[in-house]
Amino acid sequence: MSDPKARPRIVCCIGDTHGFHTKLQNLWSNLQSVIDPSDFSTALIIFLGDYCDRGPDTKKVIDFLVSLPSRYPNQKHIFLTGNHDLAFAAFVSVLPPPPDGSEFSEGWKEYADSEDREGWFKGDGYERMHLQGRRWGGKIKAKFNAAKGTEYKGSIYDAGPTFESYGVPHGSADLVKAVPDEHKKFLADMVWVHEEDDVCVETADGIKHCRLIAVHAGLEKDKDAKQQLASLKARDTRVPKIEALSGRKNVWDIPKELTEKPTVVVSGHHGKLYIEGLRLIIDEGGGMAERPVAAVVLPSMKIVRDTDALTN
Repeated sequence: MSDPKARPRIVCCIGDTHGFHTKLQNLWSNLQSVIDPSDFSTALIIFLGDYCDRGPDTKKVIDFLVSLPSRYPNQKHIFLTGNHDLAFAAFVSVLPPPPDGSEFSEGWKEYADSEDREGWFKGDGYERMHLQGRRWGGKIKAKFNAAKGTEYKGSIYDAGPTFESYGVPHGSADLVKAVPDEHKKFLADMVWVHEEDDVCVETADGIKHCRLIAVHAGLEKDKDAKQQLASLKARDTRVPKIEALSGRKNVWDIPKELTEKPTVVVSGHHGKLYIEGLRLIIDEGGGMAERPVAAVVLPSMKIVRDTDALTN
């Protein structure tokens, strides 16, 4: 039995970093400032994915993340896969193979109509590449992303800055050699979902003990949650587009079966900060240079940003 007087464990859920190393450092420093040192040293830190693309320093971001377990040995670190990270992992050939022995190229067919517009990668190794790796390393014909109001940075994923952070031009197969083994291991080991059985959350009715599910975009509301979780834990790469990592409206709400007992579902991905009951979406930055990278701290539900001016 846990001690009822013991302080609940601190959980920090950190939103999409997208290659902004300085923002990540500032956010980490601010988390250290607002959390009691003994609590911070044993906190559960969940990174919600999308470490690469858009910002200039993907390589430095991954260096920072890789260093955390040795710098903070009593913390627990969870590195979720974002849709951008899955695509990066696919390009450098560290995704687990399809469980049925099929080829990744089987997954291209469903989206073949987009190949020309998105300029899928056709360089060395493309024949054995997951669809998202080809999209990530490709060269999109359009220069302007009308939905976001921004210029594309190389590919549909804005992957150009990631290539450049490793010292190679966008779309170059040389990236595979340029990415250090330590970074490849990080990309290979990322999880698609993380669950915790007992996380405390402050609510209007006091502290609630909740199950927590962390997944980059969310869970599909109208599909069996248990089946979705099983598939995500198995990292089934037969699927060319994983909705829980890249969906939008269809993964916004908590599946009904998960509302029967208190379950926090926390995600990044959506380019906004949204807290409604136990549905937490922490992606204030969205990979935009002018917007902050944010985290939520449980049980207090306090939002911490890299831009917060805190005094130590």
